[in-house]
Amino acid sequence: MLKFHNIMSIKIKNRHRLKSKDIRKYQNDLKVIFDEIFFDEKSTVEIGDLDGKIIIFIDSEPCFMSYNDKIVFTLHGLNKYKPKKNFVIVDMGAVKFVTNGADVMAPGIVDVDKDISEGDQVWICDETHHKPLAIGIAIVNGEDMILQEQGKVISTIHYVGDELWNYVAKSL
Repeated sequence: MLKFHNIMSIKIKNRHRLKSKDIRKYQNDLKVIFDEIFFDEKSTVEIGDLDGKIIIFIDSEPCFMSYNDKIVFTLHGLNKYKPKKNFVIVDMGAVKFVTNGADVMAPGIVDVDKDISEGDQVWICDETHHKPLAIGIAIVNGEDMILQEQGKVISTIHYVGDELWNYVAKSL
């Protein structure tokens, strides 16, 4: 889970534009996961350090981040690009827990992308509005998320209201 101490003192360090080969690598990684390309070579792609977290900016917007050396969406990026894969839908009773950074438990899940594999990045949304609430890493595959009756199934790494969300909201 992302933790920042003082939002006002956070600054982007070492922000720089990526080379074409690095951009293609990120594009390919995303295509493997989501079967989509979310930005092209004409996009300005920069990377920067935000209090120890690597943020990837597409046309000056913080759309992705690096987590365990993999590219993952930020909530801002999810709202911008609206991927169709790797979703997990939770019931409205789970929303308050997810938006407070809790890991996702099996009983709160109402639907998932069945193609999710253990270790994949997933995005969590509510069943009523389908608005992204959090980004997490699947602890089990999509089928098991539905079948399991108890226990943790997603480890949350970024959520509405966390320090990264608040930083992005203030900077845009």
